[in-house]
Amino acid sequence: HYTSDTTTAFSSVTHICRDVNYGWIIRYMHANGASMFFICLYMHVGRGLYYGSYTFLETWN
Repeated sequence: HYTSDTTTAFSSVTHICRDVNYGWIIRYMHANGASMFFICLYMHVGRGLYYGSYTFLETWN
């Protein structure tokens, strides 16, 4: 369904969202799943900085 050619990429994404069964939810889950991954990554790093877990020498062995 998807073509990566620069002239037809937008129309193929539109086709997936409109004509493919549940294509809109696949696109929605893909976009929000990628954002959720980075949110979880930043929260994990932030938690490590907040609790100072980088100071434990056993962590780096």
